[in-house]
Amino acid sequence: MADGAPRRRLVVVGNGMAGARTVEEILTRGGAEQFDITMIGDEPYGNYNRIMLSHVLAGETTVDDDDLMLNPMAWYSENGVTLHAGDRAVSIDRFAKTVTCESDRVIAFDVLIIATGSHTFFPNMDGLREPDGRLARGVFGFRTIADTNGMLDMATSRDHVRAVVIGGGLLGLEAAYGLKTQGVAVDVVHSPGHLMNQQLDERGGKVLRNKIEELGVGVYTGKRTTAVLRDGTGAVSGVGFTDGGSLPADMIVVTAGIRPNVEIARSAGLVIERGIVVDDQMRCEDEGFIYAVGECAQHRSEVYGLVAPLWEQAVVLADVITGADPQAEYHGSRLTTKLKVAGVDVAAMGVKGPEREDDEFVQFYEPRSGIYKSVVVRDNKLIGAMLLGDISKANFLTQAFDEKVPLPDERISMLFDMGAPSAQTGAAELADDVQVCNCNGVTKGDLVACVRGGCTSVAEVCAATRAGKGCGSCKGLVADIVEYAAGDALTADAAADWYVPAIPLTKPELIDTIRRQDLRSVSEVFAALAPDGEDAASKMPLASLLRVVWGADWRREPGALFVNDRVHANIQRDGTFSVVPQMKGGVTSPDQLRKIADVAEKYDIPMIKATGGQRLDLLGVKKEDLPKVWADLDMPSGYAYGKSFRTVKTCVGTDYCRFGLGDSTSLGIAIESRFQGLETPAKLKLAVTGCPRNCAEALCKDFGVVAVGDGRWEIYVGGAAGAHIRKGDLLATVDSPEEVVRLCGLFIQFYRENAKWLERTYAWVPRIGIEEIREIVVADRDGVVAGLQERIDDAVAGYVDPWLDRQEPKSAAQFTSALPLLPLPQVPVR
Repeated sequence: MADGAPRRRLVVVGNGMAGARTVEEILTRGGAEQFDITMIGDEPYGNYNRIMLSHVLAGETTVDDDDLMLNPMAWYSENGVTLHAGDRAVSIDRFAKTVTCESDRVIAFDVLIIATGSHTFFPNMDGLREPDGRLARGVFGFRTIADTNGMLDMATSRDHVRAVVIGGGLLGLEAAYGLKTQGVAVDVVHSPGHLMNQQLDERGGKVLRNKIEELGVGVYTGKRTTAVLRDGTGAVSGVGFTDGGSLPADMIVVTAGIRPNVEIARSAGLVIERGIVVDDQMRCEDEGFIYAVGECAQHRSEVYGLVAPLWEQAVVLADVITGADPQAEYHGSRLTTKLKVAGVDVAAMGVKGPEREDDEFVQFYEPRSGIYKSVVVRDNKLIGAMLLGDISKANFLTQAFDEKVPLPDERISMLFDMGAPSAQTGAAELADDVQVCNCNGVTKGDLVACVRGGCTSVAEVCAATRAGKGCGSCKGLVADIVEYAAGDALTADAAADWYVPAIPLTKPELIDTIRRQDLRSVSEVFAALAPDGEDAASKMPLASLLRVVWGADWRREPGALFVNDRVHANIQRDGTFSVVPQMKGGVTSPDQLRKIADVAEKYDIPMIKATGGQRLDLLGVKKEDLPKVWADLDMPSGYAYGKSFRTVKTCVGTDYCRFGLGDSTSLGIAIESRFQGLETPAKLKLAVTGCPRNCAEALCKDFGVVAVGDGRWEIYVGGAAGAHIRKGDLLATVDSPEEVVRLCGLFIQFYRENAKWLERTYAWVPRIGIEEIREIVVADRDGVVAGLQERIDDAVAGYVDPWLDRQEPKSAAQFTSALPLLPLPQVPVR
């Protein structure tokens, strides 16, 4: 642009991944000096990574996570971009060069980019919609934050929810996986004969089906859904099929494909086929100032639904619009897919199988182990490959597919390390333009340039490039490339071992410093140890640590505690609270049951529910009633709300069971009596079972004990039976209940002092290693057992039941509902 010339008005209709990425590319080419940039997005957010919505649905992240938000609201103002969020563009006047929005806002442009993306395709099915066109109650797509929030709200607000996912492609399987982790019973219905038929052949689909069914998801292929069944209230009750069969459902998720959003372009008179027709410079036909990019664009008869082509289109369009390369052209994309589907690694490229008699076709098929591999070679060129379960050769095959490396004579070595580049050497041999992170369009060259620009740790490179912040399947390769590029300059992520982000100390170092400096409140710790002052994310873990170090002698600051810890009860979605009295070992009495029933009636408590930990849960208690409820119950706290020692589940042991080999009930009560309520990095669940039949499920607890006869007990640690399933590791076999209690205390204290905040034992035990834990806690290799024993004894001696401390509220608002009860945010905090 000539000096002094006015900046042109660039309007981008669409604030999704393609539109925002194009603006990013324009800005890197000096576009801020050429254009006044305005973006219009119909969602009330900045640009976010739709690939991450499956992680939100699975509870692995939240809508506030930095990995989800690619361009937060602040990014637009920082880069001089005007964003009209939550305002849909409804019409384009090509002759007046204006865009009109739903709010009646009219925006003039000199250059227009249409990046309207796609929408969920809802097939014609009876009962799918209300008479006014709205989706029936309980029917969802899986495309937006609103879709995800709606599914989460339904999945977490009701018990025994059943869902049917219509469509067994990538998106459908991710939806099924996410809902399953939320405790929903899920069935997937797919009209083609095998799952992910767009990417996989029949054998690959069969292997994937086995893995999906192992997760507990029902799979129905070759079935066409024709109707959404509704009950008398209009709510969803199931789906019906062409063969007359049906499945029950409370929720239906439609993932039967996507369709380009072309309505606004069609009404403007642009050329539309399947998408908005564009040339090699992404220019709409017959227009010199209107462009289209992303899933809404049709280039050379192709419409792309994967992100990698979107990034390639964005680069060409930015080059053309800014003049950085006026002759730049997009010639289409050779699609290679590498991703993780419901926890299963998948890579696919090119054709799915041989198409001519002389095509070479090599397969490895092992459904028992969940592995399938195949390659298709024609005229000594790789034209197709498929990997499922083991994608270690994906990097080599990608380069071979792009004709950047020769094919080995032994074709089988393309699937296994038998002469072709191995996974370990692949990072050095990859070409710079090979795309490593498909989700965010990051090449090997981008990663290497980032390292040469001064980033020397994997965390720094990922933060700067966004590599690895999508499905996560590329993280291993990203680390290999960073290590290769950095060489001896590679540094570990300094913050990875810090206990909290604000303080540059590991947990043992922080504990030692807190003791030496006699720091007893969170504010004192910040003042003494945090270089940049207070950090909100650090408050709760620091409060927990101070309670571990000082017990009752820490200085309480309500602002550092989560509401559960402030009021000693578990907050529910509607703002009421859950109260779980202690029943040691799951044993109760008629007197306790009468008290619970009387309290429930007196305070109009709407639900009493048996928990998995053999307790009774009173749900729906008002905040202001909590002290009175505790007083009338006159029972100890069961700690169902805390990051603490919670329950010891037991079987009936030897008193009544004819199979019992040990008195599990008495031992469970003894353990719970000694360690009740102890603060821990994450919740701690225990079990004692009286024989190897394992009725108390001790093998999948944080600390589990099993009687094996002759007075002996096996101790297992690090088990889990929630979203993660893990059998505990054998810590020791001992000869007495007293030794069980002693080792339980040592293990808990070692865990208290060394685990990360919110790190469950099922993650901590394998991270440290069971052999290492056994050497330290059982064999006392390092001579620390005496200290651990002393500190756990002090913690036990200082125990005070918080439900007895009810006469003097810590603040005026502690047990006061100052505001009307409001629903909690729709995405649960992990």
